[in-house]
Amino acid sequence: MINDYFKNRKTIRNYSDKPVPEELLRQLIEAAAEAPTTGGMQLYSVVVTRDEEMKRQLAPHHFFQRMVSQAPVVLTFCADFNRMDRWCEVSDAVPCYGNFQSFLSAMLDVTVFAQQFNTAAEMAGLGCCYIGTTTYNAPQIAETLKLPPMVLPVVTLTVGYPADRDAEPKAERLPVEAIMHDEVYQDYDESRIKALYAEKESLAINKQYVAENNKQTLAQVFTDVRYPKANNESFSKVFVDFMQAQGFKIPY
Repeated sequence: MINDYFKNRKTIRNYSDKPVPEELLRQLIEAAAEAPTTGGMQLYSVVVTRDEEMKRQLAPHHFFQRMVSQAPVVLTFCADFNRMDRWCEVSDAVPCYGNFQSFLSAMLDVTVFAQQFNTAAEMAGLGCCYIGTTTYNAPQIAETLKLPPMVLPVVTLTVGYPADRDAEPKAERLPVEAIMHDEVYQDYDESRIKALYAEKESLAINKQYVAENNKQTLAQVFTDVRYPKANNESFSKVFVDFMQAQGFKIPY
């Protein structure tokens, strides 16, 4: 059943030495490109990195997460209006996409494209890991990958055959009641919030995070350690400044 696939899937952080065939990679990208897209514009590109030297150059931009160096393939998914603009320019049309709404359209397109690739790759026996640091160091990644104006790196996937799928941990998820709202949004009171997060907070690994970081609650690990305000604001400025430098004007 479809539900069994999703319940059993795992993020893969350790890869075997087996290379990913070029033809398979092309087929997976082609399959991913069948994903829904804004007005049929396909506002995305993906930069494929296999070369060890190129991975070495990308590694510091992702804070040296080992998956970037160890995976056979590193994919950088980009929101891309450059191609659309070029098409307009050679077709007697005036590009008009350096605005926030167009940025959002490209962000949605590339996100859906990347996730469809992830699903197709897993169904083909590969393993993937989302690297969430792409927007943190977008200017440096863009320089390394020679991204032109109107192109923004958004998300990175490491891809390869799993070294040992069984050894990879299964990520916890909130119950469906936490995310599903009937007809209108049902806000959360204190008792409901505590009930919905109780299982997550009770897991041994999460209790370990709390203890290791000298915190009282798991929520404090997120707000004070993993995603603190200062970091969020600093990385926000980096990305917004880079958006504007690449041609997306903020405000609109």
